[in-house]
Amino acid sequence: MYTMDDAERSTERNGSQECCSGDNPLSECHPLEDELIVQKRAHADLNDQFLRLAADFENFKKRTARDREISISLANERFAIDILEIVDNLERALKADDVHLREGIIQIQQLLGAQLLRNGINPVDALKKPFNPSEHEAIAHVTSDETVGTVIDVVARGYRMHDKVIRYAKVVVSKGNQNNQEA
Repeated sequence: MYTMDDAERSTERNGSQECCSGDNPLSECHPLEDELIVQKRAHADLNDQFLRLAADFENFKKRTARDREISISLANERFAIDILEIVDNLERALKADDVHLREGIIQIQQLLGAQLLRNGINPVDALKKPFNPSEHEAIAHVTSDETVGTVIDVVARGYRMHDKVIRYAKVVVSKGNQNNQEA
């Protein structure tokens, strides 16, 4: 005989409880809860990846800064060794007699020029050139037979290191001939 209780039990089985029976897996029973668990795991994995990546990036920045400091230190050391060779030659020149002193100074100047070139430092060519404010610093304007704006004397040579001016040439610039300006 079929009673009302049997009908209610059948409805319950066909409804939510039938879904959770041993035949059906749990994912079919509560799909939203399962999706939430999957999303939480994915979030945790992505967060872990992010934290590892952030830590790797911080380590990279520290390693790069350390490598840069080492490179600068080694470059300065090589340059210092080159300059010490010149200091040695200056000491030898000071011990020499007056006859050979000028010759020794000229050799030291040539050695210093070669060391500077080897380290990418070149003199700025200024004499008899048009004044260029990106390479020259005018310290005086004087009358001369040269055209207006021509460098007629170099008081202190300028230097460029790999296309960048590191010291401007201190120059005297012509302001032309006074006689030509009056005529």
